[in-house]
Amino acid sequence: MIISKRLRELREEKKLTQGEIEKRTGLLRCYLSRVENGHTIPSVETLEKLAYALGVPLYRLFYDGETPPALSKACRESVAQAARERPGKDAGLVSQLRVLLGQMEEERRELLLHLVKKIAMRRSGNHGRPKAAHKAAGSAA
Repeated sequence: MIISKRLRELREEKKLTQGEIEKRTGLLRCYLSRVENGHTIPSVETLEKLAYALGVPLYRLFYDGETPPALSKACRESVAQAARERPGKDAGLVSQLRVLLGQMEEERRELLLHLVKKIAMRRSGNHGRPKAAHKAAGSAA
């Protein structure tokens, strides 16, 4: 599924105009049109804004299937490990994430993982470096 087509489908499903999305996101209507027509590829930040404006979780921009595919063994193990490492308040979130990831195709899960890594790095100030490399760079200085 092409992201431009999916964005338009979700917007129309919610009965929203590009003008209403413009008001909710601050993105110009002409930009939204270019995105929906496949002339511009939005950044991760823009996708976050659009998902919020559409009232959907970010993963819904990448998932359009009716029947969820089976969760891969590697993905199940990864989520289980995360649940063991971060018990408590994150356990419910990890459990929800496991269910939602199971509804996505492998290719979409990989794309989502890439986006999540970019968001995490941006918010932590790592500037594209993994957390361990960021700590090492800070201690070496």
